[in-house]
Amino acid sequence: MADAITEGTAKLQLDEETGEMVSKGELKKRLQKRAKKAAQAKAKENAPVAALAAAQKTPAKKEEEPEPMNMFAQGWLDEVYKERPVKPVVTRFPPEPNGFLHIGHAKAIAVNFGFAKYHGGDCYLRFDDTNPEAEEEKYFTAIKDIVGWLGFKPVAVTYSSDNFDKLYEKAEELIKLEKAYVCHCGDAEIKAQRGGEERGPRFRCEHANQSVEHNLTEFRAMRDGKYKPREAFLRMKQNIEDGNPQMWDLAAYRVLDAEHHRTGPKWKIYPTYDFTHCLCDSFENITHSLCTTEFIQSRVSYEWLNTSLGVYEPMQREYGRLNITGTVLSKRKIAKLVNEKHVRGWDDPRLYTLIAIRRRGVPPGAILEFVNELGVTTAPTNIQLARFDQTIRRYLERTVPRLMLVLDPIPVVIEDAEELEIELPFSPKIPAMGSHKVKFTKTVYIERSDFREVDSKEYFRLAPGKTVGLFKVPYPIKAVSFTKDGDKVTEIQAVYDKEGTKPKTYIHWVATGSREVEVRIHNALFKSEKPDNAEGGFLNDINPHSEEIWPHAMIESGFDEVKRRAPWPEAAGESELGKGGLESVRFQAMRVAYMAMDSDSTDDKVVLNRIVSLKEDAGK
Repeated sequence: MADAITEGTAKLQLDEETGEMVSKGELKKRLQKRAKKAAQAKAKENAPVAALAAAQKTPAKKEEEPEPMNMFAQGWLDEVYKERPVKPVVTRFPPEPNGFLHIGHAKAIAVNFGFAKYHGGDCYLRFDDTNPEAEEEKYFTAIKDIVGWLGFKPVAVTYSSDNFDKLYEKAEELIKLEKAYVCHCGDAEIKAQRGGEERGPRFRCEHANQSVEHNLTEFRAMRDGKYKPREAFLRMKQNIEDGNPQMWDLAAYRVLDAEHHRTGPKWKIYPTYDFTHCLCDSFENITHSLCTTEFIQSRVSYEWLNTSLGVYEPMQREYGRLNITGTVLSKRKIAKLVNEKHVRGWDDPRLYTLIAIRRRGVPPGAILEFVNELGVTTAPTNIQLARFDQTIRRYLERTVPRLMLVLDPIPVVIEDAEELEIELPFSPKIPAMGSHKVKFTKTVYIERSDFREVDSKEYFRLAPGKTVGLFKVPYPIKAVSFTKDGDKVTEIQAVYDKEGTKPKTYIHWVATGSREVEVRIHNALFKSEKPDNAEGGFLNDINPHSEEIWPHAMIESGFDEVKRRAPWPEAAGESELGKGGLESVRFQAMRVAYMAMDSDSTDDKVVLNRIVSLKEDAGK
């Protein structure tokens, strides 16, 4: 007996992590599982840059990790880095907190955070909060959430308002250098100074001749509340002979009668973007200030101010912005759609704000892949909605499980059927996703469109006397009769067709007892590629069929496991379901569309959104 015990113990090995003695085979399984978990954690940490690289990965042999090729290693961004090949790289994403971000901002986020990460550096999320009249807390919160959802973590969240005291000191310093003055001109006078064909030659404001002492006194009077808005402002004394309007004595400070959300009533004056941005970049030691080409002209004033004050000088470079055709991105226009109830809100899945795209169920990794596919150049990028959808479709095809969903259910009673348990794969192409079991019942529900009362040669689905296959069911079924209530078919009677030939078509189904859900099919919000060109304005271009609702759809029982395990593989940037949001519950509804849970869902009612169709619509 003692020998048997010794022999049995000798076959056991120590699991150093748990302290248990286990069999060699069990220990091997545990080590493999832990290695896989560690690899997944590492992949999640690098998910944003990995997703950007995914679209340009080079082919690799089976089970080998492909060498990534991405937009940071080639093209415009590579050239920018070679201009200033410093370590570490420090960038910033500087949104104005006066509205929700849209799809174009996704490119700016990916470029700034991805560029810094690729070169081993850091990126700040800096709120350009210098206009308290337009800023609201909900925008700050939404922007932070979106950056995190896309998978990026700023080295710090900062605010231009953090530097209000320091910016004010720099403004006084600029006055003392005789490079700034207080101006009392109105709009008409300023336009006249800018010259032009109708106004004559350009000339400098007479206030530019004031003494340093007078300008300091006036600027402090602005600070102390002596002047109302538009009665006085501080101008930079630049070079009005320069052909660039950004050098024509731009405003540096203006009076605003508004309390700031962070500094309260302390300030009566607030710095402009042209004064703030370059100095905050300098204060934060930004190495590469990356912005869109609309700021090309601003580069000369950006460099002028930093040079004039003798501070550290970041390098500004400009890339083409991302535009999507077939929709509107303007805050004013979206506000009109929301206020006039054409859409549910700023996060309506038919819009292209990032909160709307997220609610629709688009994975963050798909957005990053889309940006990477387009690449970064100095040319503006105008992309059709269909191209964006195609990237999403390709991403979902390899990352989400498959389920059976019936939009418009009609019962089929199979007279000779017995209840079965059928095993269904979550993905026929990706065995690693696993499988699940569903019940097959005597009564099943199929799509109403999968049955015709009158058969025809070109129709291969269910009709009286005709046979069709049911997905993964052992035998095809043949319709023998049906019942109606008025013009509507209410039930189909069928039998197994065990002796017939193999059916030409297989259709999906759900069993009795399946969950009822509401499905929202979202189509394009506008009828044309250029809504703004519609006669009478963009509101006249709204598609009256932009949303179709199926209130009594049915989904198979595998949905519960899909929800429990969400988000599924490669869901870059998303956390656990409780933090990531219901939109991370995604799946391919067989023969219907890619779907995701909507935020309107409750414990008692599941609402699903169509993310994209299974194939590109012919009309697009």
